[in-house]
Amino acid sequence: MTTTLLQPGQIEAAAGNIPELRLPPADLFLTRARRLERRAQDHVMGDYLRFVARLAHAQHRQLAAGLPTAAPAAERLAQCRAFGMPPLAPAGLARPAGWHDTARQLARTIQPDLPPIGRGALRLIQDSPDAWLDEQASRLLDGDTRHIDAAVAPLVGAALQVHWTHLARQLDPAEVARPELPNLCPVCGSHPVSSVVRIGGAENGLRYLHCVLCSSEWHVVRAKCSNCDNTRGIAYYHVEGGDGGVRAESCPECQTYLKIVHQDKDPLADPVADDLASLTLDLLMDEAGYACSGINWYLVHGHP
Repeated sequence: MTTTLLQPGQIEAAAGNIPELRLPPADLFLTRARRLERRAQDHVMGDYLRFVARLAHAQHRQLAAGLPTAAPAAERLAQCRAFGMPPLAPAGLARPAGWHDTARQLARTIQPDLPPIGRGALRLIQDSPDAWLDEQASRLLDGDTRHIDAAVAPLVGAALQVHWTHLARQLDPAEVARPELPNLCPVCGSHPVSSVVRIGGAENGLRYLHCVLCSSEWHVVRAKCSNCDNTRGIAYYHVEGGDGGVRAESCPECQTYLKIVHQDKDPLADPVADDLASLTLDLLMDEAGYACSGINWYLVHGHP
C-alpha cells in the first residue's frame, strides 16, 4: 500500500473548501469588550484590561451608530483585485471623513472613569488640532512607535479601527485578492495582531491572522511562519502552568514570533483581547531573543 505524506497546507486543503477571508462581524467590538472584562478578573493587568473593555464598548457604539464613509468605487476594487493589491490600504485612501470626531468622542466617553494622569492624555486628544491627530495616525499606520505619543495611541488606533472596520464590512470577500505577502492583511495591507485557530463550521481547526486595523482575518496554514513562510523548525511556547490557550509561534529563520490563540481551549477567546491579556508571554519571548511580527494598538510601547 502506498502512503502519501501531506505537507502543511495540503492537510487543511484536504478537508475541503477553505474560507480564505473573514470580514468583521457587526458585534466585533462588543464581543471583544466582554472578553476583556472576563479576562480582567483576578488578572495582574485587571485595571488596564477593564479600561480597554470600556474603550471597546465605545468602539461598538460608534460603529453601530453608522459612519458616512463609503467603500471604494467598483473600478478601484476591480483594479486592486487584478493586481493583487489591498483595496483599503491607507496609503491609497483619503483619511475617512469624521475620524477626528470619532477619536474625540471615544475620549469623551471613557474619560470620566480614568485617574487624573489618564484624563490628561484624553484631554490632549480632545484639545489638539486635526493636524496633530493626523500626524499621530500616520505614525501609527506606518509602525513608527519611536515617535508616536504612546499615551494617546490606543485612542487614535481605536478610532481608526472603527472606520476601517466599517469599510471592510461593506466589502464582499470575492472582491479581495489573496495577499502576495502572508503577513499582511489582504484587505488593508496592515500587520496582524495575532492569529486564532477557530472552531465550528467550515473554519473549524483553521488558523486565521487578525488585522490590527480593519479587523479582517485571512487564512494562513498552521505549522508555517506567518511572517516569512518558513516551515522548518517552527516552535511553540506558552507560559508554564497555563492551559496553552495562547501560544507564541516562533520561527528560527526570521527570529520573530506571533501569538496563536486557540478557541478549542476556550470558545470565547479573542485574538486581540487574549493577546493583550498574555503580555507575560511577550516578555518571555523578548528575553529569548524573538521580535513580535505583529502589534496590538491597545498597548503600544513607545521609545524614549
